[in-house]
Amino acid sequence: MAKNLVIVESPAKAKTIEKFLGKDYTVHSSFGHIADLPSKELGVDVDGDFKPKYIVSSDKKAVVKKLKDLSKKAEMVWLASDEDREGEAIAWHLAESLELDKSRTKRIVFHEITKPAILKAIENPREINYDLVNAQQARRVLDRLVGYELSPVLWRKVKGGLSAGRVQSVSVRLIVERERDILNFESKASYRIDAEFIANGKKFKAKLPKQFESKKEAQAFLENNIGATFKVGDLTTKPAKKSPAPPFTTSTLQQEAARKLYFSVSKTMNMAQRLYEAGHITYMRTDSVNLSKQAQEGAKDEILTAYGKEFSNPKNFTTKNKGAQEAHEAIRPTNFANHTVEAEYDQKRLYELIWKRAIASQMSDAKLERTNVRIEADKHNEVFTANGEVIKFEGFLKVYLEGHDDEDQEEDGILPAMKVNDVLGNTFVKATERFTRPPSRFTEAALVKKLEELGIGRPSTYAPTISTIQNRKYIEKGTDEGSERSYAELLLVDGAIKEKQLKEKTGSNKGKLVPTDIGMVVNDFLVAHFSSILDYHFTAKVEQDFDAIASGDEEWTKVMKSFYKDFHPVVEDVAQNAEREVGERVLGKDPESGKPVSVRLGKFGPMVQIGTVEDEEKPRFASLNPGQTLSSITYEEAMDLFKLPKDLGEYKGEPVSVANGRFGPYVKFGAKYVSLEKGEDPMGVTMERAQELIDAKEKADAPIYEHDGLPVQKGVGRFGPYLKWNSMFINVNKKYDFDNLSDEEIIFLIEEKKQKEIDKIVHNWEDKGIRVEKARWGRHNIIKGKIKIELPKTVDAAALSLDEVEALIEQKAPKKKAAAKRKTTAKKATAKKPTRKKTTK
Repeated sequence: MAKNLVIVESPAKAKTIEKFLGKDYTVHSSFGHIADLPSKELGVDVDGDFKPKYIVSSDKKAVVKKLKDLSKKAEMVWLASDEDREGEAIAWHLAESLELDKSRTKRIVFHEITKPAILKAIENPREINYDLVNAQQARRVLDRLVGYELSPVLWRKVKGGLSAGRVQSVSVRLIVERERDILNFESKASYRIDAEFIANGKKFKAKLPKQFESKKEAQAFLENNIGATFKVGDLTTKPAKKSPAPPFTTSTLQQEAARKLYFSVSKTMNMAQRLYEAGHITYMRTDSVNLSKQAQEGAKDEILTAYGKEFSNPKNFTTKNKGAQEAHEAIRPTNFANHTVEAEYDQKRLYELIWKRAIASQMSDAKLERTNVRIEADKHNEVFTANGEVIKFEGFLKVYLEGHDDEDQEEDGILPAMKVNDVLGNTFVKATERFTRPPSRFTEAALVKKLEELGIGRPSTYAPTISTIQNRKYIEKGTDEGSERSYAELLLVDGAIKEKQLKEKTGSNKGKLVPTDIGMVVNDFLVAHFSSILDYHFTAKVEQDFDAIASGDEEWTKVMKSFYKDFHPVVEDVAQNAEREVGERVLGKDPESGKPVSVRLGKFGPMVQIGTVEDEEKPRFASLNPGQTLSSITYEEAMDLFKLPKDLGEYKGEPVSVANGRFGPYVKFGAKYVSLEKGEDPMGVTMERAQELIDAKEKADAPIYEHDGLPVQKGVGRFGPYLKWNSMFINVNKKYDFDNLSDEEIIFLIEEKKQKEIDKIVHNWEDKGIRVEKARWGRHNIIKGKIKIELPKTVDAAALSLDEVEALIEQKAPKKKAAAKRKTTAKKATAKKPTRKKTTK
């Protein structure tokens, strides 16, 4: 047994570190946090000192037992979890749960996994920093209090199964408010003037720095340019420079990876984590733009070697964020000499982005020459302007230029040589109808930028926050390509004005974050009743409190008490007195019955309703079509929904109709259901279209082969193309031509799948109906009927006995609830409750 036990939180990290240490060290992983608050109770002493009740989860007990045994045999235990607050808390939980002797325990930290960094950390151990631990405890406890107390209120007042979170709910609020701004936005048209001129035989573009409000004004201006002579009225040339952006922090990496690599925030963090664990980059959860002296020297050496002395300009960057930890470093390569790394494709792309940003930050400014030309006409007093930019010295631009989110930003081009009073040729003058744009919806990167600007959350929270609000179905990524809009273009060419009607796409939300109906309803309820929790300044103030706790300037339990004494009474008041929130919106009256037509959130999602529950007749209901929302649906669109289901006729002797259901619109053909294509309007489905869908479905479902007397079907699901045989789904990978599978390939795929099914069985006690199977990621599952129990990686499934497996089933299988005894009571007559009329503004 090695003298030293090093405990890290990740198996990949353990593997990398083990390469740098000698035979006297053994490195093991805790697989993340080993202890947390219990899942089925609050786990916080709100009546006392807010002490958390930490437990070791069942899937970590084997890990803890193994680490405990190893720690007892080791002379020294090194706690080497990450250097942030979460990492400090992991080290503390390990020390507590493993009952480590302080005299034989050391805490080490490093922000890169390289041999020099690891050896330096071992030479400079420290104690566990309890200020950082308490900052993590404060965040965990406060988030538990908010989530645990708000969620039941949402179940009672909005809809079952909902949940709330401190940072998540504020993020949803940002997206909902942006969506409302878009819905309320009224677009206005105006006319932009562009022209093309010629100087010294070269064409260049110019524009009028004003717009005309009407087509009439734009046409009049073009008419004033017929036969006009144009000349250079003024020309200024000034030197300018561009400076490089600082190296990446967590949030700027997430934003730039979204812009340049089209990565989601969670994908960026996953790729960065793996690069860090492999020793390629420094720690990826940081809000510091600082580079160590050693890193600056490494960058300088590489710049001198690769680009030359004039490109080197070492500099220190400082972080504007008050809570940033300057002792930490920005995200950078561990070795600047490595322009790329051997890794998976997307990891490699992210590494190269990090390398370019970090190396560019230590390079010289780019030197530019900016030219502004003012162009006058002899027939009117308006002045055209043209801007040009020439790069005199590339500097950092040789390597990298930061992206931007501004869709309207225009790049300056290069202008031909000109001087004042030069007469210019004119190719055309154009007036184009343009419409004011509503605010842009948030992309993941733009949301991260906004949260950072507001001081909400910290580097480690952005990715899980965005994933959580999407998983909870409060937010979704838009898929609408937008709709066509006509616009006018007036073109003055060769002394004549021609008008054209052109088309453009508008209103696309593809890839943007869009609130769902449930997200908007939940947000409105929380904002109405818990304004302080949803307040941007409050959420930012909480982050400042966490920073004060981390620096030892604030007692964490005092912060919790101060928060809870104001928060809890509001929760109790809302739970008892608030009315249900269903996002109801009255659209008008039904012309036949005179009853109100409204939209609201129902048990199975958003719906339209004619009538109210107080009416003698039961209200009529209809589900919304895909793309329709409670906020945007019109009265006419709502009334159209009651035309469904719509009979289309007969086909092949079976009735055909189109309808809308819980899972979207569909065509019903006899007893079969055929889904419409995504976004297809059921009201527009004709008999011909229904026949197309039915025929396509029958063709798709038709057997393509028969194997062992059973049909083989093929289809495409969420994981790609597959074959279905004997209730078995067989994935077909890209090496096969799915549309032209041969008989031999079909047989091979089926037989291969059958063998895989056999090979994954570790135990099969048929008489008991119990089996143990291999699962994904090196895990195993115990299966008995509908019961499936996932075993941790640390359990040796092959060594399990039937008795042990049965004990696990007894311990972990969900317990059946005893049926409540029915009481027979005399039926009482109930007085009808008076109804309160809702007032609409």
